[in-house]
Amino acid sequence: MADKQLIVVGAGPAGVRAAETLVAAGLRPIVIDEGKRDGGQIYRRQPTNFRRSYAALYGTEAKRAANLHHAFDTLRSKIDYRAKALAWNIQDHHLHVIEGGVSSAIRFDALIAACGATDRLMPVPGWNLAGVYSLGAAQIALKSQACVIGQKVVFIGTGPLLYLVATQYAKAGAHVVAVLDTSEAGLRLRAFGKLMSRPTTLLKGIRLASELRRRGVSVEAGITPIDISGSAPNGVESIKVRTAAGTERTYSCDAIGLGFHLRPEAQLADIARCNFFFDAITRQWLPMVDADGRTSVAGVYLAGDGARLFGADGAEAAGELAALAVLKDLGRSAQERRIAQLRKTLARMDRFRLGLIEAFPWPSDIAGNLPDSTVVCRCESITAQEIRRTVREKGAHEINRVKAFSRAGMGRCQGRYCAHATAEVVAAAAGLSVEQVGRLRSQAPVKPLPVAASEIQP
Repeated sequence: MADKQLIVVGAGPAGVRAAETLVAAGLRPIVIDEGKRDGGQIYRRQPTNFRRSYAALYGTEAKRAANLHHAFDTLRSKIDYRAKALAWNIQDHHLHVIEGGVSSAIRFDALIAACGATDRLMPVPGWNLAGVYSLGAAQIALKSQACVIGQKVVFIGTGPLLYLVATQYAKAGAHVVAVLDTSEAGLRLRAFGKLMSRPTTLLKGIRLASELRRRGVSVEAGITPIDISGSAPNGVESIKVRTAAGTERTYSCDAIGLGFHLRPEAQLADIARCNFFFDAITRQWLPMVDADGRTSVAGVYLAGDGARLFGADGAEAAGELAALAVLKDLGRSAQERRIAQLRKTLARMDRFRLGLIEAFPWPSDIAGNLPDSTVVCRCESITAQEIRRTVREKGAHEINRVKAFSRAGMGRCQGRYCAHATAEVVAAAAGLSVEQVGRLRSQAPVKPLPVAASEIQP
């Protein structure tokens, strides 16, 4: 066991708890972190010269954030921590990592990918104007730079993160004009039974919406986005939506935060050739994992939001569980009681997750019927019309073929932010299901590398 090389990718809630479990077993894992400091996105640390309180930064999650940061600080000398390091490829049980412009291949016996999640985005006509940010980007600005994305901000999309980021902005003193949710209010009641599986978390969500209304923020459910208006020199100036009652309403603003739930960062799992399946309720492809995080590829494990979206506390449990699976598979005595406890915890969280999906569904009908002029792929400036033309004139009904003909998904983000909407546009144009359209195949590098990057042998 002493000569086994163990790697954890990610230093958010799942990665920290995975590393902590491995260290408790007497091991020294390598922890690869793309960020400057630990914490991940949800518990992103502020710069060392900032002195904002945990309560100001993390609100109701302040205690959890402090506990996770303390746990990592305790681990720091017991792990091989590599910050600002990008894991960009997996091949033949080697993880390819670039640090300081130098790429190396690190052999591993077991790898836990705790890569977290990113925003799931749906294009809105005009979303390519300056001043439109994802919810995650808006949150990063607040946590890492102590600044807001605009003076008059509208948040639009659906899901719990929409209300969380809007509340964080309101508390920071920003003028939040409105929170516009594409999901119908009645869906919350239908999902209430599942949401009650975690009553404390449900109550936090209710309080977020109440806090926004108390501050005079307009909160609208069941809206349909029409367009974002503005100009190239000035950026965003307003957003127009159709209300649940069918009337059109325009909100003046200089910035927009946009997001429709999250999507797992599963590119490394794909490059490692792990199996995926189509999840019909979320209308997306997810990596296949067993109850403990094992993938179809021996030695590769997934934990946290990179596999299933359980939230920060669920990610902590999943990180520990994946590490226990690693130890068991490497011949260490299995902690069956603890494994059973963690599985039970995640089962309860999964019921809540299903409730959130029911209460805040991905607006597939809106995505599939975007106006022709809407830019779907912002990296390559590909419109919905160009994607539909590729389907109708070139017979491309599979998303990778659409990518090859149209370049949608071929830009810097590699389809992270446009693939789901592109699939919906293709499915609607071809008269197929989204599952039949398929999924974009990930390719190395996961993210762009510097041209000047050098490589060293493992």
